[in-house]
Amino acid sequence: MAKKSMIAREVKRQKLVEKYAAKRAELKEIANDESKPMEERFKARLKLAKLPRNSAPVRLHNRCQLTGRPHAYYRKLKMSRIALRDLGSNGEIPGLTKSSW
Repeated sequence: MAKKSMIAREVKRQKLVEKYAAKRAELKEIANDESKPMEERFKARLKLAKLPRNSAPVRLHNRCQLTGRPHAYYRKLKMSRIALRDLGSNGEIPGLTKSSW
């Protein structure tokens, strides 16, 4: 199980990303628009830089929804390989059987 503080930090980042998504998209659009004057584009980039760092979607990390583990994460299932194996061994995932050879 991951540390509670790390899971809480990730939830906090997710909320910040959702809060600033529209503003960030608007500023990026202005900054990348070649038809706008250079000063306006530069001001948009400065405003973009003043937004909280944790509001950038790049800073989000996928975590297992059951354990909070950040590594060996399956996007389709939203869980780690260890949690998947435990559920499969218990027969809680239909069509999945533990294999050994």
